This record gives sequence, structure tokens and C-alpha cells, in this order.
Amino acid sequence: MLGKFFESLYHKVFINIVVGHAKTTIYIEECKKDTVIHNETKIFDITHVDAKMDEFIKSHIKDTPYFYTSILDYNETQGVIPTCNKTDMLKYKNTQPLKVRCFKDRWAYYTSKTELYTLTKKYEQIGIDFVFSPFTILTHFFQDKIDSTLALFALIDENTISLAVFDNSMLLYGESLDLQNIYEHEDILIEDEEEENSDDIDLDLDGGINLEDVDAFDEIEGLDDFGNIEDLDSIDEIEDFDELVSDEEIVEDDHLQESIEEIQEIKEENIGSLNNDYNKFILIQESLSRFYKDSRYESKFVEHIYIANTSSGSNDLKRYLEEEMFLTVYMRHLDLPLELCELAKAEVK
Repeated sequence: MLGKFFESLYHKVFINIVVGHAKTTIYIEECKKDTVIHNETKIFDITHVDAKMDEFIKSHIKDTPYFYTSILDYNETQGVIPTCNKTDMLKYKNTQPLKVRCFKDRWAYYTSKTELYTLTKKYEQIGIDFVFSPFTILTHFFQDKIDSTLALFALIDENTISLAVFDNSMLLYGESLDLQNIYEHEDILIEDEEEENSDDIDLDLDGGINLEDVDAFDEIEGLDDFGNIEDLDSIDEIEDFDELVSDEEIVEDDHLQESIEEIQEIKEENIGSLNNDYNKFILIQESLSRFYKDSRYESKFVEHIYIANTSSGSNDLKRYLEEEMFLTVYMRHLDLPLELCELAKAEVK
């Protein structure tokens, strides 16, 4: 009772950390009882703790002893097992080097003990209270569908795709798919391409600019409409005209170069998005194939997939899944730091 009394005198602060490909998002929520009195999100262009991040967090917890720090487990060795029976677990995974937790005595999620220790040491300066599996996020987010549907569920964030097949709340299969290898492979390809093209500029873009159609060149050619140079009154006027043409060419060339760079950036973004969605599609397709072929799992034909996407992205992934795998696709946007905070608050109650 005394503890509850002192707790009521202070507000609670929830610090939620999500580490992405090259940045860290921190969402902080301050609560008085069940009311949110302040929240703030800040993105740092690093994946480790530095002085600015430490200062940002400490500025929110200096006035209360009740603060809780949560982080999303993003290591490659995490996953799920469709049983909580210790003997049956060995059929799916060697659990000796793993930290295993059961979910409502129905199925288990795991992570590497070594990676878990490394994670806590990495954030020792801040202190970690809760490490949440993406599969618990996925289960919480789609609870309404998982309890009553046979479907494939997926959480897609910057680092991984967390996949799980549920049949009326019973886990049949799950897998964590690493996206970092895709990004690293694409970075290598981009660097190679930049080295190959560093000595010249290729203006022959697919669906890009036809130089004959560029207005800037039409306008320069249109200077002939000024009249015949022989009709100009003096040499001075000819020199002025030359300066005018020279200035026009410089201005228009600058505008042309800016247009080319903008179109190139848009093209690279679209191609990158298309490639990323296709790679994700391939990973999902291969994972579902493993589920069907592996005799250890109770295979049931999946017709629906529910996707929790942490970014807006494009509809290409949805199109691939519908056209190539004949799945009915439902997509929801998921605010990952906010969902992490909801799990932390549930733990504290």
C-alpha cells in the first residue's frame, strides 16, 4: 500500500527504443495514472547511445523515480516455436543457447542469450527494463484476427519480417526473416554503379529525358526568331547579343542539370522501392513454402495474409502477393514505438 501511495505522487515515464537500419527512434510517453500528459518522438541518425541521446532521455526522467525503458529485439537469432512443452521444443530448435519465454502456455518465442546480453550491455548507460519480441508486437496488434482466423501474419520493419501462421489463436509456424542482407547487398551494388559511372554522365535514362523535347533547348534554338544577325545595327550590339546568348545558355544549362538530377533521384527511389518490395515478396514466398514442406509443422493452406507495415511504402508488395500467390492481402500501418509503449504499460500495471 505504501508503495502505491508513493507511486501516485509521481508520473510514470515510458522510454521506447526502436533501432532501424541506420537510425534510432525514441518515443517517450509520460503518464499520470492512466492519462498521457506528454509524449515526444525524436530520431537520431545513429544506432548506438551517444551523449545527445543520453541527455534527451535523462531530461524526461529527472523528476520521477518511476521510469521504464523498452527496446525491440532486433537480433537475427530470434523466432518462435509452436509449443511450450520443453521436450517438444527440441524437435524444432536447440534451446540450450536460447532465452525462451512462453506466450499464454500456447507457444514460445526465443532469442539468443549471447545477443540479449550484448544488447543490454550496449544500452547499459540508459538501462533496459523490457526487451520485446516482434512476435509479441505482432500478436498484440492483430489480436482480433489471430483469435478467429486461419491466416499468415507479418510484421515488416526496417530490420526484419516477422512471420507467423495462426489458426484460431494456435501458432502453427513462425520465422524471422532478415532484411539487413538485402540492404547491404543493394548498398554494394549502388557503390559499384557509382564507381563505374564516375567518369561520365549517362543522360539516356529509361523513361527519362529526351533532349530533343527539353524546353530549354527549344528556347535557345528560338533565339533565331530575334532576326538575322546581319541586320543588327553595330558591332557593339552583336557583342551584347553574344553575351545575352551566353548568359541564357548558362541559366538554362543549370536548370536542365537540376531537372536531370531530380528525375534521377525520383527514378532511383522508385526502383529502390520496387526492388525492396520484390525482395520482401520472395522472402515471404520462400518462408510459406518451408511451412508447407516441413513435416514438423501442421500445414494448412493459407489464403489470407495480414501485414503490419511500419512505413507507408508502396502497393507493389500487396500486388505481388495477390498476383503471384493468390493471397487476399490486408495491410495496416503500425506505429512501432507506440505499440512498444502499449506493451510496456501492460507489463507495469
